[in-house]
Amino acid sequence: MEKLRDYAQVVAEARTGKLAFPTSVNAALQLQQALADPDCHVEDAIRKVLAEPVLAARSVALANSAVFTRNGGPQVTSARAAVMRVGYRNLYSLASAMVVRQFGARIGDPQLRAKAEQLWRHCASVAALSHVLGRELTQVDPDTAMFAGIMHEVAGFYLLARADDMPGLLDDPDERMGAIHEILSRELLKKLQVPEPVAAAIASLRGGGMSIPPSGLRDTLLLAKRLAPQRAPLVWCDDAVLGRTAAVDAYLKGNTAIDDILLESNEEAKSMSTALLV
Repeated sequence: MEKLRDYAQVVAEARTGKLAFPTSVNAALQLQQALADPDCHVEDAIRKVLAEPVLAARSVALANSAVFTRNGGPQVTSARAAVMRVGYRNLYSLASAMVVRQFGARIGDPQLRAKAEQLWRHCASVAALSHVLGRELTQVDPDTAMFAGIMHEVAGFYLLARADDMPGLLDDPDERMGAIHEILSRELLKKLQVPEPVAAAIASLRGGGMSIPPSGLRDTLLLAKRLAPQRAPLVWCDDAVLGRTAAVDAYLKGNTAIDDILLESNEEAKSMSTALLV
């Protein structure tokens, strides 16, 4: 009965919009809003990046990742140079990564914290792979694909954070938890002002089938999740959305095109993933 009350409380929070955001998330959201302003001057963006040491470090790491140095260029050693190289859209994605990670930062339970770290490694890998797959295979804007990869499991992080306050909340993952995860995902993406095309692609992941050949943002995310070396630690965040069908298995088996893409882009995906994990 107590667990049912916890379930009901979490769902009620989502449906009424009364989601419990830590203070650090609100600070990162303010940074996002500034970067989203079309009138945001580059000097203002640089000041805001410098005011957030973690964002500054990730900006420099991303600017030096293989995806941004594939055509040559000197190593970036300052936040100013990083902002100029990666651009506002990717800075926005990095700010989004800060928002998502902050849900797990306050978790005290060691097991839940370990799951949050594993989930973030999964998201970073999916984001990096989505960027590469969008550019090389599915013809999706790579920056949008990376952003979607970062945001696609925000509900999983939120549930892990709430489980820290509600012991036992995640002890029995089942279809009911999957439904709660879906409700939370929709409301969190709305609260975080994720653009509708991205939110719609994320919302359609669970139980969605991948097209053959894959195309569009949802298929890009599904394929990236399928290929990611780090699995998601929550059952309803992983197997239920991978679109495992005989047709997909047959498409992937011995697919030299995808093998070549992954082989050629391995360094890019690894370096981008590392930058997101800084």
